Amino acid sequence: MSLTLEQVHRVAHLARIEISDAEARSTLGHLNEIFTLIEEMQAVDTQGVEPMAHAQDMAQRLRPDRISETNPVEQRAAFQAIAPETEAGLYLVPKVIE
Repeated sequence: MSLTLEQVHRVAHLARIEISDAEARSTLGHLNEIFTLIEEMQAVDTQGVEPMAHAQDMAQRLRPDRISETNPVEQRAAFQAIAPETEAGLYLVPKVIE
């Protein structure tokens, strides 16, 4: 799969990005290189290859999933005491969407 210059301009328009013809040609080359790499990777036979979480055979050290705060109500009150505005245990923030 490869993109055309028209498709790059369309994606830039949809993303509300102003792009010059020179930038579009450069981006077209980079995107087509990425698509070529993806096609090469998809062509590799991975039948029987087990997925892994890390390139090295190692395990993560995880802590036990337990409550560590002694009194969460007091801790919440301490955090809210320094907040600019709270109401009924909630943080009040300015309205950003009309």
